[in-house]
Amino acid sequence: MADELDLGVLGHRIRHYRKKQKLTLAELGAKVDKPVPYLSQLENGRIEPKIGLLNSLSDALDVSVADIVDSTPPNRRAELELELERAQADPRYQALGLPHLKPNAKLGDEVLEHLVALWQTMPNSSDRALRAEDKARAANAELREEMRSRNNYFKDIETIVSDAIDQIDYPGSGPLSERHITELASHFGFKLERAMGMPSSARSVTDQRNRIIYIPLREEVELRAARSVVLQTLGHYALDHSATKDFGDYLRQRVESNYFAAAALIPEKPAVELLSRLHEQNDVSIEDLKEAFYVSYEMAAHRFTNLATEHLGLPVHFLRCNPDGVVSKAYENDGIDYPADADGTVEGMRVSRHWGVRQAWQASKSFMLHYQHTTTDGGDWWCATYIEDASSNPYAVSIGTTSELAKHFRGGDTIRKLDARSSRTAPDPDLVARWEDVAWPSAAQRSHVLTALPPSSGKFSPFPGVDLVDVYRFLDRQRPNS
Repeated sequence: MADELDLGVLGHRIRHYRKKQKLTLAELGAKVDKPVPYLSQLENGRIEPKIGLLNSLSDALDVSVADIVDSTPPNRRAELELELERAQADPRYQALGLPHLKPNAKLGDEVLEHLVALWQTMPNSSDRALRAEDKARAANAELREEMRSRNNYFKDIETIVSDAIDQIDYPGSGPLSERHITELASHFGFKLERAMGMPSSARSVTDQRNRIIYIPLREEVELRAARSVVLQTLGHYALDHSATKDFGDYLRQRVESNYFAAAALIPEKPAVELLSRLHEQNDVSIEDLKEAFYVSYEMAAHRFTNLATEHLGLPVHFLRCNPDGVVSKAYENDGIDYPADADGTVEGMRVSRHWGVRQAWQASKSFMLHYQHTTTDGGDWWCATYIEDASSNPYAVSIGTTSELAKHFRGGDTIRKLDARSSRTAPDPDLVARWEDVAWPSAAQRSHVLTALPPSSGKFSPFPGVDLVDVYRFLDRQRPNS
């Protein structure tokens, strides 16, 4: 019977019917031949009655046995008392170190409602849907879908930036100087100051009371990086951002402030004029955008995705990956089939070793652009990849489109072409069988936007973040006859 009865509910139902019959515990005890202490424990859910006693109770209370053993609480008050008792038995509640609270008659219904509601809002660590990491990944996938639907073009932000640039002494083309950035900050009511001892975890610090944006000294951060930092900070104020409520809100604000900075560093009108000329000559190149506005290749590539479809009619894709092909940033509206997890998240996934963003690392002159056509299960694609290896965290940035539209790009006529279809890139089953149960790699530490290590695909991997096929190939080279 213990597997069938909830003793707490049973006790409440017995108490409910006893009070309905206006019987005291002593009077009920006399009817069923049980002492008051026994019945008190029964009503408090501490003991399990035998079948014979249930029959006696049903006769004494003028209800059926089915009424007594029904699994639902008899009323809302009983339901709340039971929920509070279950909460206090939970390890999470006990970890709070609070004394036990007995839900007696002195505890009003409203108080119980509040206590139970507060408990029910506590996140359950075993509930995967409530994990911050999963919420972050879902928010990122949702935002990428929106960006794809609008071709990564934010007209309202373009207008705000254009109106602001019209108010400063910008010649209409070329890079924004430090003087231009200072004037732009002044336009939004701020002044800039370089300061010593900036917090290592902050790129800038804004004193909102005195309207000062502090950035590191010149010898600590180069002009190009400083411009981006200041403009991203200004973007939050220009776009009326407020304190974020959740990760989705934080992510959206970050995307918008980055867009603001890129739109200021590469203003729409002169950028479109340059790109249109290059498009007419079938010589579009991110390099030219980079040099014309004195920005990083990554910034120029990002900005190109804002303008390419809207003004040139070119659908494109963008990737930022580490040397292992693990994605940290991605965008596409040309239909390329990025690897994604069950939630549609691309960040943290690993692209095929045959893709250009990974092949570029094998080139003998990694500082040069790597052009490549790639065949995947979803079609044929072209890309140009640039490697940034001047830091302790090297990465590659790739911008591309369909092979059909590659004719409009510099390098689109490359003869380099790789087959990355799954039927051609699947690991050798003999290789996997040879090493699957004996390899024991230790994952290198990585830092990703949304996940500490890339998620595994297929069956669970005991080594998340490790490219096991690479490990197997390494072992094969060391012990070819094993």
